[in-house]
Amino acid sequence: MVVREKILDMVVGCFKRHGAKRLDTPAFELKEMLTEKYGEDSGLIYDLKDQGGELLSLRYDLTVPFARYLAMNKVKKMKRYHVGKVWRRESPTIVQGRYREFCQCDFDIAGQFDPMIPDAECLKIMCEILSGLQLGDFIIKVNDRRILDGMFAVCGVPESKFHAICSSIDKLDKISWKDVRHEMVAKKGLAPEVADRIGDYVQCHGGVSLIEQMFQDPRLSQNKQALDGLGDLKLLFEYLTLFGIAEKISFDLSLARGLDYYTGVIYEAVLLQTPAQAQESFNVGSVAAGGRYDKLVGMFDPKGHKVPCVGLSIGVERIFSIVEQRMKTFGQKIRTTETQVFVATPQKNFLHERLKLIAELWDAGIKAELLYKNNPKLLTQLHYCEDMGIPLVVIIGEQEMKEGIIKLRSVASREEVAIKRENLVAEIQKRLSES
Repeated sequence: MVVREKILDMVVGCFKRHGAKRLDTPAFELKEMLTEKYGEDSGLIYDLKDQGGELLSLRYDLTVPFARYLAMNKVKKMKRYHVGKVWRRESPTIVQGRYREFCQCDFDIAGQFDPMIPDAECLKIMCEILSGLQLGDFIIKVNDRRILDGMFAVCGVPESKFHAICSSIDKLDKISWKDVRHEMVAKKGLAPEVADRIGDYVQCHGGVSLIEQMFQDPRLSQNKQALDGLGDLKLLFEYLTLFGIAEKISFDLSLARGLDYYTGVIYEAVLLQTPAQAQESFNVGSVAAGGRYDKLVGMFDPKGHKVPCVGLSIGVERIFSIVEQRMKTFGQKIRTTETQVFVATPQKNFLHERLKLIAELWDAGIKAELLYKNNPKLLTQLHYCEDMGIPLVVIIGEQEMKEGIIKLRSVASREEVAIKRENLVAEIQKRLSES
């Protein structure tokens, strides 16, 4: 939890720096709110048992509840972040940080704005967070749903198969092109020559020059949807250059993002493995992702009023598992408590004095502990401080009582000083502010 809190504080700090307000929604939604929003993944939704007329499901992500919230409350403009648990009936793989219950951190901008300005800010936020967490080198792949659909159209994919083929393409980061091609042809009934045409495109990735190249592409340039997408991406790269992050972004035609609700720009951040990590075969997949979904809010509005949205989700669960693996590898120990002072005694029958003393420390806002024993051994008490990483010990015994002093001991250096009882709180606060 200590590692998690640190990571979440950093993520939320970034969201706040960009002016977002916090929102929370219930853990469950009406079942019909969630169906048909996730394509092939709909089977992974946890349904709750019907207990009297309402079919409910646990939320699958934070995006659909956000869209539902905007539509219900007729909100036309909002920049919000949401940190919360979501549930998916996946087969868990702990090493990769895939669980059935996990935490998501989302940032979204809802509202009608000039093209690509909010989208560029989302990518900037992703870069800030991933750089700030020092996870190593990363790249953010970017594509556009309209370019994908345009590509499918010019390659000869029937429109009814767009979504199915899209979810096959989405697997390219996990399995080879050969296997994806086999799935499209054998399982999804795509003509082999159509699959091969798609193959020529999805193996392309690059920067602005690739966008220019696609504008000139004899097939793709005939498709209006694809041209719209390419035009937006060109503008996006212009803004990313001004934000100083263009070198972290790669235009990647294989990026598909399996979710059905995306309508425009989509992106996904992956960590670049060092050769050492590759040998350990520790592949985490994407650590952040998102995109533009302009029609989702309209699905929840009885009159179909649209609110364009763009957002991102940080895969904190995967980031937790990377940071934890690293700490194991480097043998880093982390303190799980924040106790600053331990109240000890070398003698019997000093419980009352210890209780009076610790109350004084607590009341002064100092984090303090004692052992819950009438007559603990001094060595046991000092060992506890070393094990728990507690920096200071105050020692009270008969001698100290007589002289009206308290011994203050530094656990690390083992130095002890005598301090007047009435000055103790001030002295501890001084030491803590210096450390």
